Amino acid sequence: MKALIKPLLVAFSLTLVSLSSSFANAAVSPSKADSTVAAAYKSGMYTTTEGKLNIAIEKQTSGTVEIRMTNSAGKELFAQRVGKRQKIARLRLDVSALPDGVYQVSISNGVDTTVNNITLATQQPSLAARQIALN
Repeated sequence: MKALIKPLLVAFSLTLVSLSSSFANAAVSPSKADSTVAAAYKSGMYTTTEGKLNIAIEKQTSGTVEIRMTNSAGKELFAQRVGKRQKIARLRLDVSALPDGVYQVSISNGVDTTVNNITLATQQPSLAARQIALN
Protein backbone atom coordinates (compact mmCIF):
# COMPACT_ATOMS: atom_id res chain seq x y z
CA MET A 1 0.00 0.00 0.00
CA LYS A 2 2.85 2.34 0.89
CA ALA A 3 4.42 1.76 -2.54
CA LEU A 4 1.21 2.90 -4.28
CA ILE A 5 0.70 6.13 -2.32
CA LYS A 6 4.03 7.73 -3.23
CA PRO A 7 3.64 7.38 -7.06
CA LEU A 8 0.03 8.60 -6.88
CA LEU A 9 1.11 11.62 -4.84
CA VAL A 10 3.87 12.43 -7.34
CA ALA A 11 1.46 12.05 -10.29
CA PHE A 12 -1.15 14.26 -8.60
CA SER A 13 1.38 16.97 -7.79
CA LEU A 14 2.77 16.97 -11.37
CA THR A 15 -0.78 17.25 -12.75
CA LEU A 16 -1.55 20.13 -10.39
CA VAL A 17 1.65 21.98 -11.32
CA SER A 18 1.06 21.59 -15.07
CA LEU A 19 -2.58 22.73 -14.80
CA SER A 20 -1.70 25.76 -12.73
CA SER A 21 1.01 26.83 -15.18
CA SER A 22 -1.38 26.46 -18.13
CA PHE A 23 -3.97 28.61 -16.33
CA ALA A 24 -1.29 31.22 -15.61
CA ASN A 25 -0.33 31.34 -19.31
CA ALA A 26 -3.97 31.73 -20.34
CA ALA A 27 -4.43 34.61 -17.90
CA VAL A 28 -1.33 36.47 -19.15
CA SER A 29 -1.80 36.02 -22.90
CA PRO A 30 -4.47 38.08 -24.65
CA SER A 31 -7.55 36.16 -25.62
CA LYS A 32 -10.93 36.78 -27.14
CA ALA A 33 -12.34 37.68 -23.73
CA ASP A 34 -9.79 40.48 -23.32
CA SER A 35 -10.37 42.11 -26.68
CA THR A 36 -13.29 44.47 -27.04
CA VAL A 37 -16.17 43.29 -29.15
CA ALA A 38 -17.87 45.77 -31.43
CA ALA A 39 -21.50 46.29 -30.50
CA ALA A 40 -24.10 46.06 -33.23
CA TYR A 41 -26.30 49.14 -33.25
CA LYS A 42 -29.21 50.83 -35.00
CA SER A 43 -29.53 54.57 -35.25
CA GLY A 44 -32.12 57.10 -36.32
CA MET A 45 -32.10 60.88 -36.70
CA TYR A 46 -34.72 63.51 -37.31
CA THR A 47 -35.10 67.25 -36.87
CA THR A 48 -37.81 69.22 -35.15
CA THR A 49 -39.32 72.57 -36.10
CA GLU A 50 -37.71 74.16 -33.03
CA GLY A 51 -34.23 73.61 -34.49
CA LYS A 52 -33.28 70.49 -32.57
CA LEU A 53 -31.67 67.31 -33.88
CA ASN A 54 -32.89 64.10 -32.24
CA ILE A 55 -30.61 61.05 -32.33
CA ALA A 56 -31.77 57.62 -31.20
CA ILE A 57 -29.36 54.71 -30.69
CA GLU A 58 -30.26 51.12 -29.86
CA LYS A 59 -27.28 48.82 -29.34
CA GLN A 60 -26.07 45.57 -27.87
CA THR A 61 -24.32 45.51 -24.51
CA SER A 62 -21.13 43.98 -25.89
CA GLY A 63 -19.35 47.28 -26.56
CA THR A 64 -19.49 51.06 -26.66
CA VAL A 65 -20.71 53.45 -29.36
CA GLU A 66 -19.40 56.99 -29.92
CA ILE A 67 -21.43 59.85 -31.40
CA ARG A 68 -19.62 62.89 -32.81
CA MET A 69 -20.75 66.03 -34.60
CA THR A 70 -18.21 68.01 -36.63
CA ASN A 71 -18.42 71.04 -38.90
CA SER A 72 -17.05 71.22 -42.46
CA ALA A 73 -13.63 72.30 -41.15
CA GLY A 74 -13.39 69.16 -39.00
CA LYS A 75 -13.86 70.94 -35.66
CA GLU A 76 -15.66 68.72 -33.18
CA LEU A 77 -18.80 70.36 -31.81
CA PHE A 78 -20.26 67.46 -29.85
CA ALA A 79 -19.03 64.07 -28.64
CA GLN A 80 -20.65 61.50 -26.42
CA ARG A 81 -19.93 57.87 -25.65
CA VAL A 82 -22.74 55.41 -25.03
CA GLY A 83 -21.52 53.02 -22.35
CA LYS A 84 -21.09 49.29 -22.63
CA ARG A 85 -24.01 48.41 -20.36
CA GLN A 86 -26.39 50.98 -21.85
CA LYS A 87 -28.79 49.57 -24.45
CA ILE A 88 -30.71 52.68 -25.54
CA ALA A 89 -29.61 56.31 -25.87
CA ARG A 90 -31.74 59.29 -26.88
CA LEU A 91 -29.99 62.60 -27.55
CA ARG A 92 -31.38 66.01 -28.44
CA LEU A 93 -28.93 68.55 -29.84
CA ASP A 94 -29.87 72.20 -30.26
CA VAL A 95 -28.59 73.19 -33.72
CA SER A 96 -30.63 76.39 -34.02
CA ALA A 97 -27.68 78.53 -32.87
CA LEU A 98 -25.22 77.02 -35.36
CA PRO A 99 -24.38 78.99 -38.50
CA ASP A 100 -25.49 77.77 -41.92
CA GLY A 101 -23.28 75.10 -43.41
CA VAL A 102 -22.64 71.39 -43.73
CA TYR A 103 -22.15 69.29 -40.62
CA GLN A 104 -21.44 65.60 -40.11
CA VAL A 105 -22.79 63.30 -37.41
CA SER A 106 -20.74 60.12 -37.15
CA ILE A 107 -21.74 57.10 -35.09
CA SER A 108 -19.06 54.48 -34.54
CA ASN A 109 -18.67 51.24 -32.61
CA GLY A 110 -14.92 51.09 -33.24
CA VAL A 111 -15.25 48.89 -36.34
CA ASP A 112 -18.13 50.34 -38.38
CA THR A 113 -18.81 54.04 -38.76
CA THR A 114 -22.03 55.60 -40.01
CA VAL A 115 -21.69 59.19 -41.24
CA ASN A 116 -24.74 61.40 -41.82
CA ASN A 117 -24.41 64.78 -43.50
CA ILE A 118 -26.61 67.59 -42.22
CA THR A 119 -27.06 70.84 -44.10
CA LEU A 120 -28.28 73.87 -42.19
CA ALA A 121 -29.69 76.63 -44.35
CA THR A 122 -31.86 79.57 -43.38
CA GLN A 123 -34.78 80.03 -45.74
CA GLN A 124 -35.23 83.55 -47.01
CA PRO A 125 -38.78 84.93 -46.94
CA SER A 126 -40.21 85.15 -50.42
CA LEU A 127 -42.65 87.67 -51.82
CA ALA A 128 -46.03 86.58 -53.02
CA ALA A 129 -46.05 85.89 -56.72
CA ARG A 130 -49.42 87.60 -57.20
CA GLN A 131 -50.74 90.79 -55.69
CA ILE A 132 -54.35 91.90 -55.59
CA ALA A 133 -55.26 95.57 -55.13
CA LEU A 134 -58.74 96.94 -54.36
CA ASN A 135 -59.91 100.39 -55.38
